[in-house]
Amino acid sequence: MFFGEFQHSVDKKGRAFIPSKFRDELGESFMICRSIDSRPCLRVYSLEQWALLDEKLRALPARAGGFKRKIYSSATTVECDAQGRILIPAKLREFAELSGDVCFIGMSDFFEVWCPENWAKEDSECSEESMDAIAEEFNL
Repeated sequence: MFFGEFQHSVDKKGRAFIPSKFRDELGESFMICRSIDSRPCLRVYSLEQWALLDEKLRALPARAGGFKRKIYSSATTVECDAQGRILIPAKLREFAELSGDVCFIGMSDFFEVWCPENWAKEDSECSEESMDAIAEEFNL
């Protein structure tokens, strides 16, 4: 399970240090892809969780072909090096506007990778009032 917020950086070669708590959950190799919605971030899945997402994607109707192409064409398998870093492909770094500092945001069965400015904007859009409304609507 992925939870918490961690900050690290992407070096000039496009490598990012994965928080050790997240590495422990991921296994030796795992998947990284663009977000499946319009948010400018990346998603990182263990191979087990990727298989569950893949099952859902394959079940989508033909009219969702463009959506599937966007996700599958951005997806790649990665492994950590001896220092706990991964190489984030340039296409994904550009999509998520990653350079310098990055934020890792736990989302239970996957985690997201954000540039700090985009994460701050995303985080600020979830007001206390909207949290209250969601908690009430879903009886949390």
